[in-house]
Amino acid sequence: MSAGRGGRLARATGSWWAALRIARREARRARGRTALVLAMITLPVLVLTFTAVSWRMSELTPAERIERQLGTADAELLWVQRQPIVQSAWGDAWHADREDVPLAGVVTADQVTTLLPAGSRVVPLRRWVSFDARVGERIENISGHAVDLADPLGRGLVRFHSGRAPTGPDEIAVSPAALRRLDVRLGGTVTSGDGIRSWRVVGVAEHPDDLGPVVTLHPTADRVETGPDTSWLVDLPGAVDEALFRRLNAHGVVVHARTPAPASDAVTFGPGDFSSVDVEGMSISVLVGGLGLLEVVLLVGPAFAVGVRRRRRELALVAVAGGDDAHLRRIVLADGVVLGALGATVGVTLGVAAAFAGRPLVEQHLYGARFGGYRCWPEALAAIAAVAVLAGVLAALAPAWTAARQDVVAGLAGRRTPPAYRRHWLAVGVALAVGGAAVAAFGAARTAPAVILAGIVLGELGLVFATPTLVGLLARLGRSLPLAPRIALRDASRNRSSTAPAISAVMAAVAGSVAIGVYLASDEARSVATYQPALPPGAVLVTDRGPDGPPALSLVAEAARAHLGARAVVPLAEADCGPKAELCAVSPVLPVERACPWAPGDQLSPAQQRQARADARCRGPEDHFGGNFHVVVDDGTALPVLTGAAPADVAAATAVLRAGGVVVTDPRYVVDGRVDVAVTSSAAATTTTVAGYPLPTGLGVDRLLLSRPAAERLGLTVRPIGWAFTADGVPDEDRENRFVAAVRPLDAQLEIERDPTGAGRPLLLLLAAAAGVITVGAAGIATGLAAAEGRADLSTLAAVGASPGLRRLLSLCQSGVIAVLGCALGIVAGLGSASIILTAVNRRYAGLWPVSEPYPMVVPWATLGVLMVVPLVAMLGAGLFTRSRLPVERRLD
Repeated sequence: MSAGRGGRLARATGSWWAALRIARREARRARGRTALVLAMITLPVLVLTFTAVSWRMSELTPAERIERQLGTADAELLWVQRQPIVQSAWGDAWHADREDVPLAGVVTADQVTTLLPAGSRVVPLRRWVSFDARVGERIENISGHAVDLADPLGRGLVRFHSGRAPTGPDEIAVSPAALRRLDVRLGGTVTSGDGIRSWRVVGVAEHPDDLGPVVTLHPTADRVETGPDTSWLVDLPGAVDEALFRRLNAHGVVVHARTPAPASDAVTFGPGDFSSVDVEGMSISVLVGGLGLLEVVLLVGPAFAVGVRRRRRELALVAVAGGDDAHLRRIVLADGVVLGALGATVGVTLGVAAAFAGRPLVEQHLYGARFGGYRCWPEALAAIAAVAVLAGVLAALAPAWTAARQDVVAGLAGRRTPPAYRRHWLAVGVALAVGGAAVAAFGAARTAPAVILAGIVLGELGLVFATPTLVGLLARLGRSLPLAPRIALRDASRNRSSTAPAISAVMAAVAGSVAIGVYLASDEARSVATYQPALPPGAVLVTDRGPDGPPALSLVAEAARAHLGARAVVPLAEADCGPKAELCAVSPVLPVERACPWAPGDQLSPAQQRQARADARCRGPEDHFGGNFHVVVDDGTALPVLTGAAPADVAAATAVLRAGGVVVTDPRYVVDGRVDVAVTSSAAATTTTVAGYPLPTGLGVDRLLLSRPAAERLGLTVRPIGWAFTADGVPDEDRENRFVAAVRPLDAQLEIERDPTGAGRPLLLLLAAAAGVITVGAAGIATGLAAAEGRADLSTLAAVGASPGLRRLLSLCQSGVIAVLGCALGIVAGLGSASIILTAVNRRYAGLWPVSEPYPMVVPWATLGVLMVVPLVAMLGAGLFTRSRLPVERRLD
């Protein structure tokens, strides 16, 4: 028994070895087809390898991380509390026994030095400092550091490109990115956002952990003096030992050093959230990778199918010499193994080289930080190479089964014997498409992205199985067409093993692009429909930031007229309980009979949710039940700006205010022209009934406007807070930036209402462009393979007197069959998938409360327009790049 098994294993090994040798010889002979397959396998391998190696280089080891953090210092100290703490090994977490102890607050260098050995030296460091600078008419906010770069401890944190370190409060060093952002040169001057002070740029210094715009100030600069978030770079006379760790932790100081802190028996620090496995994210990654693998298989499959047909005589000779079906399958599968392994080798090699060579660009433009070192990720590279070989084998799988079933006699004679496509493939395709739609709908109902993606993958596989049958049906309908399209449809039907995968590849790319595009467009439309502005379009509020009072009217009015075209600026005032009141809340009281019995945050049963949806008191958006009101004291002057109401409503509301009443933007609070207003302060809580007027606005902010007599009746004081006006139309970004720059010196807070704009349109066009590239590529590949396969037919056409332009027209039609049919199927499949998903999501939320806005079915016409033009581009390219001279060859069959 064992000898028999050993003999079978030896025969199988020898058969595979011979098949691999044949595949290597065939790869050398058919260099054009080999280059095509290698390109399609190598490109995704190169991209994945580049990504994996770049990510691996970006991951810093603990030693690299602490080296970057400390520079030339021996340690960095952060005083966090005034009681003993226990820290993790590298100082990224700490724990105290009591949580009610206040933080350490501001500490001095002397206080830190007293805890260190004699001869130690410390340098303060603030890693986060806000820095505002004026650049032309705009204000740039840039992150800043505060450290003395002239000191060796501080200089070790940066790498100087040019210049020197700042030595005073009026000097700064900037990163190269900040140099471009601030539009300044070395030696130039930077002015603060408020225009009060300026700095001279004396150095260009790069922080390895942040390659973005960064400004480094001297510690003596204004408003960056030592604060609670100040850490201390330490130069010690000796090494950081366990005793120093214990002493500093006992005083509440966290230590970052090149050696880890000693372990504690009282507190154990876990590895953090990074150890948890994101099953949903891994599932999505696997499914996206599966979609990419399917795309590669569908694009590479036609090349193997054409190779099998061109080698049918060779395979028939193998069968005559005693080879069985298994031998024939192995010979074809060996092509996939050889080309997949070669593509993996070339792709991994080029990917690693590209990652190493492109490291500076990736650091600067993608990660924004310097990498730790040049290194690879062997496990990931091995997995990528294995996937590449798997793609080659899967692409050769269907042609291998076709080669094993071919007629030997027809193969020896060189005749074509197209395989009979059985109906069960259509049944399998329909079943998978229906099942995929059901799975996607189930995932949408459960809001599980991985399940939705799995359903889409199954549906696309179903369409792949059904495509050959559809191609055959179209060929029958083409009998009444002119010569060139009729031949193109006939060849597509006869060569379904190469045409169907190309059509399926186009369909899969287009379907995914359309489905995602529909979802993004629907989500954008839903966001616009649910968007509730806080102010009418074009309204602008300028209020004070602190206790200094509102900005001067003359300055605000001048900037408003000059930059926003405002005609009138009206004052704003708020009600207050007095300067000594720590708590002051003013709001109308909703009558009990009009209040919804449930709150949006309550855990309601399905029956209670149905009752809430049917209750008229519970209708409206979720924030409709919060009852948070912005209280303003007004006599009707600011009413049009704050509400945007019609002139008749504004006149009626103004009359109520001037009569000593109030205006509420939520009509539910007004009963028989009266409103109950509650005032809650640290002293007492009272409720007073006053005359009220309901003024619905449709805005997302509820407002309570009090007249001055009403505020006095409620025991409130009136305090001016700023100004309000309406701009001449909705201001664009340029006008808004000029106005912001003009009022910046006033230290005021701005609130400007702008129309919501769609941010997803560039992404929609990007998806369409990606699908278009795949469509053109698949159409070009399949057209070239069809032209190589149909040389005998072209010779026949030349022999019977066909014109040279017929070949161009024939190539154009062959490309059109693939591109048009693939795009049409993809658009239908994408729209169908999106409609199923959106319908399932809407059905899931249809019974929930609070009522949410349903997703509309929005067709991204821009995306569809691009996809409809792509087939024309593919056809035009096929017509232009095809040789018009028809060959005249001898026919042996």
